[in-house]
Amino acid sequence: MIWFKEWLILFCGIPFSLFSQTIDNTASFRSMESTGYFRLHYENDFFTASDFYYSQGINLEFCSPALINNPLNLLLPKMKNSGSTFGLALEHAVFTPSSIRNAEIMYNDHPYAAYMILKTFLISTDTLNFQRLSSTLSIGGIGPIASGDEMQKSIHKWLKNIEPLGWQHQIKNDIILNYELTYEQQLYNYKNYFLLSSLVKIQAGTLMDNAQIGCTVMAGRFNSPYASSTSSILRIFKLYGYAQPLVRMVGYDATLQGGMFNRDNPYTLSSQQLTRIVFETNFGLVLGFQKVYLEYYQSLQTKEFQLGKYHRWGGIRVGIIF
Repeated sequence: MIWFKEWLILFCGIPFSLFSQTIDNTASFRSMESTGYFRLHYENDFFTASDFYYSQGINLEFCSPALINNPLNLLLPKMKNSGSTFGLALEHAVFTPSSIRNAEIMYNDHPYAAYMILKTFLISTDTLNFQRLSSTLSIGGIGPIASGDEMQKSIHKWLKNIEPLGWQHQIKNDIILNYELTYEQQLYNYKNYFLLSSLVKIQAGTLMDNAQIGCTVMAGRFNSPYASSTSSILRIFKLYGYAQPLVRMVGYDATLQGGMFNRDNPYTLSSQQLTRIVFETNFGLVLGFQKVYLEYYQSLQTKEFQLGKYHRWGGIRVGIIF
């Protein structure tokens, strides 16, 4: 695996300005250093003064040792001789075309879509070999059942913004059942002031089928996400920045192509219209003090379909350890 680490180190040196799309609550640079916490994730392209494609995402995350009894954990693998964090998350996401002022179908553009899912996840950390394995099972639905149109219209009305038009053409109701595995390996750590790690992620199911490779750079004052959360030398005050460039190989995306079972949609993109290689990254700033976690970040990614655009958005995360 030495060649793989060397390749990733070279890859991380490339000057990317390319960002990410889905809410990743299990990423190593977002470690809460506890097995019991609550965290709110909120993403919106309002932070980057845009209003198209990935418009908004909300994730409510809860972790507790009591969730070890969740029967769905049997479907989530973990590494041997590792500490485990068990969690649940409720996630909602909204997608629109490049303009919400047109009541007609905008062909060769992003379809209107929304999904809501319940995530069961398990994070296992091998502190001896400095590696993490995160496994996630997502169950839910895409389509009007997720109430994306009501949510966006309510937010625009509250902000006294224009009313979004065209939601009658959104992707129809379908079942979401998706599985995700993420493996992260620490490559280098200088006294918890600079850390470099590699990442491999696979998603498969009815929502998204893809594979990602990339790396993460952390710099500042932090605790290693690959160290034991019970260590007596953990820093109480943390302040650090991170960057995470990625390459995503896309197989299927229900937010663009519609659900796998219900094909009676007013409008979707065809498989031939998808961009199969998407570059993305995340970068942000994290502040942690005692039991409080605060994060702000921005993201951008290359186009997901042939006539699409680069897209940017931002997000905040607030967490509390109990």
